[in-house]
Amino acid sequence: MTKPKKSKSDTTAMDDAGPFGRSLLDDPSARALSRVGVVDVGSNSVRMVVFDGAARSPAYFYNEKLMAGLGKGLAETGLLNPEGKERALIALKRFAVLADGLGISPLTCVATAAVRDASDGPEFAAQVLEKTGLKLWVIDGEEEARLSAQGVLLGWPEAKGIVCDIGGNSMELARIGDGKVGKRATSPLGPFRLQQVEGGAEKRKALIDRVLKKLKTKIEPENDRIYLVGGSWRAIARLDMERRNYPLTVLHEYRMTPESLLDTIDWIAANDPAILRARTGTGAERMALVPLACEVLRELIRIFKPKEIDVSSYGIREGLLYEQMHEKLRSRDPLIEAARATEITSARLPGFGKKLYTFLLPLFKEASDEETRLIKAACLLHDTTWRAHPDYRAEVCFDNATRANLGGLDHPGRVFLGLALLHRYKNSRTGSRLEPLFRLLTDEQIQKAEVLGKAMRFGAMFSAIGPESAGALRWIPRKRVLELTLTPLGKDLFGEVTQARFKSLAAAMRATPVVIEGAENADL
Repeated sequence: MTKPKKSKSDTTAMDDAGPFGRSLLDDPSARALSRVGVVDVGSNSVRMVVFDGAARSPAYFYNEKLMAGLGKGLAETGLLNPEGKERALIALKRFAVLADGLGISPLTCVATAAVRDASDGPEFAAQVLEKTGLKLWVIDGEEEARLSAQGVLLGWPEAKGIVCDIGGNSMELARIGDGKVGKRATSPLGPFRLQQVEGGAEKRKALIDRVLKKLKTKIEPENDRIYLVGGSWRAIARLDMERRNYPLTVLHEYRMTPESLLDTIDWIAANDPAILRARTGTGAERMALVPLACEVLRELIRIFKPKEIDVSSYGIREGLLYEQMHEKLRSRDPLIEAARATEITSARLPGFGKKLYTFLLPLFKEASDEETRLIKAACLLHDTTWRAHPDYRAEVCFDNATRANLGGLDHPGRVFLGLALLHRYKNSRTGSRLEPLFRLLTDEQIQKAEVLGKAMRFGAMFSAIGPESAGALRWIPRKRVLELTLTPLGKDLFGEVTQARFKSLAAAMRATPVVIEGAENADL
């Protein structure tokens, strides 16, 4: 495999640290990540992404995509699409200049099925090098499957099942579990290739079935969860949301049942593509490939028999970052790392979130591991929207939690986190424009989110130094008593507003509030 060279803006010799040409994270304790640029030259799109922020949960500092159609017609001609080559080259020139301007050279450029399969692929790679200074790192199908699977693990550390990455000219599969990538395989089931199959839908189905049965023998599915990666899959998932009137249109960690998805495939076939495209904002180039991707997905469900189908917005580009991570870094929780990075850059008192979490923890002794991590994330994020107008601060909190780039967080988890943060700033949620999203939670989860929010609302204003300096909380569930023991400092801080917020917390917990000052006990 050819290793990439630095762009023309940086002629320093490459080392052997991997596809980035240098180790991103030599220190496993490091949390910071300098800006890193990645270019993915695929069969359908050419995309540049610049990552920034927390290493375990990087933010997208810059993201630009062109639907160049480089692999269109490849199966018929054996050559890259001439117009696609021209458009891709123009885009790559732009990306190289942008990288220089942003100070992130060199870019790591990965090329997949179209460039590796086309007879003029090497010629195109040489042209890219000559015109832009960018060296394409051409990877084979199994390596593409491995990197895509690592991308899923970046945002979904507990993922277990089969990653299915569809591009324009190929479809890759990889088994994942326990943070590792196992068996992997590649196939020619990309929509561009299926466009060239003669004989119509019946012949395509025969081909798809034949290929999938071979893949089944190699991957050995076991009623697994399937994680979908790729633009065509995301377009289908977005249409599934539209059909179901699903209230949260964040694709990452969107979960579907096989039965629901088959209904959506039938629904797509029965409707005008132009109308569907307008309803979902799907691009024309992408929508043109959706019917063929649906044919593959229908047979994938029938032959592999998955128990659930989930969408990952992370893929090969994120997989390249994961490749560079030390094992200790990989083991960190991406949600907590993202929340910590947000607190550092956006909170008034960075570090206060940990103190708040410790102060509130006695209220949540019976919380599950998943609930505990959400509580910790909420405490870290509780003050990160303080610059918003007070009238809208609660809604900004909710929007940030539900729509931000947060890994390791399913949709109910997003809404729970958002609702807790809403109650951090606002007692009531009644009449909120956000109410449709609350249906992703059970009544019990809604009540728990309210308790967490009102606990943060009280603890955050109890003491600017840290709530532990002012007092300690104790929850006695058998008696349904919420107890607050005040320190001498806490007695002075426990004013009317603080008392009102403590009472509000107790009411949300359906508890009797009790305040202890030294040896004396006084009911509020």
